Amino acid sequence: MKITASSKEAQIANSLVESLQAYFVSNLNKIAKTFGNSQNCEAVAWLRDEGRHGGGVRFEAKDEKIFNRGSVNVSQVHYDDDETKKLSSATAISCIIHPKNPHAPSMHMHFSWTQMRDGKGYWRLMADLNPSLLPSAREKELFDSMLKEAAGEKRLEEGLTQGDRYFNIPALERTRGVSHFYLEDFNSGSFENDKAYVEQFAKKVIDTYTKITIQALKNNPSHTEEEKQIQINYHTLYLLQVLTLDRGTTSGLLIHSQNDVGIMGSIPSHINRDLLSSWVDKMSKPQDELVKALLSVLPTKNPTPVEAETKKKLANAVRGHYKKYPEALSMQASGNIVPPTVDNHN
Repeated sequence: MKITASSKEAQIANSLVESLQAYFVSNLNKIAKTFGNSQNCEAVAWLRDEGRHGGGVRFEAKDEKIFNRGSVNVSQVHYDDDETKKLSSATAISCIIHPKNPHAPSMHMHFSWTQMRDGKGYWRLMADLNPSLLPSAREKELFDSMLKEAAGEKRLEEGLTQGDRYFNIPALERTRGVSHFYLEDFNSGSFENDKAYVEQFAKKVIDTYTKITIQALKNNPSHTEEEKQIQINYHTLYLLQVLTLDRGTTSGLLIHSQNDVGIMGSIPSHINRDLLSSWVDKMSKPQDELVKALLSVLPTKNPTPVEAETKKKLANAVRGHYKKYPEALSMQASGNIVPPTVDNHN
């Protein structure tokens, strides 16, 4: 049985992220009904310490006609029974969608409430658009305009600057996507006002991405083999960023191993291991060893499938690397960004 956090704010935050999860899953199911095989997302539950410290539910996209991979995660972990922990609770929705059609861009979003033992807390907001093909100007314009409206003038510049910094890949001299927003340590002093801000922001992200995806599938019902290969190559870059630079993913993996498949829900179904191998020499030391460790547990065929058992092996490779090189944690996601403290930040 899952025990929820005791604080009023954490309970409100949990209700919020669960409602956002239901809203997004409903949109994804409608897309599957319109363009796919009408196969709904399926729920998978997990427990932290057998539920004593919370847990979560992720909805996995199952319509393979539409989705390469898709995961809409809600998690709440807490330490109400352990006063030695500075962290009281962390409640989050974290999502990644990789459409099967390369003309439809991937998208990641994350919204969370983190509360400390002394009662103080803050929100974290992330949203980014990640196309595998060069996006139409209209797609980027729609997402950028949404971020401007959702963030508001006061917080837009900070969120865009932190977003571009967080999703930068120095070894490849590029960012993961084309539009990034990251607002850290957000607390205006009014929990209710901030909760309303987060809710409207998240719904705008969901609505805009749904619109972009529907338009992409309408305009491009088919794709070429060349376009598919470009997508696989991009998915390889996505794996590289998530497993070598993303503080949220690494933090979740280092804290415990009870939700490895869920935490690795952002990894696409197939990558190009030859391309990944070609990047080893571009990586700074000792991160070159991390990429080699990832390659050692990936299947040898190409395109390279990344299924549940492989995800577990990748998770163990990441844990082993940072146990050996703890100083390498400082090489992740450059900028004044606090590592996330709840699972499924990917």
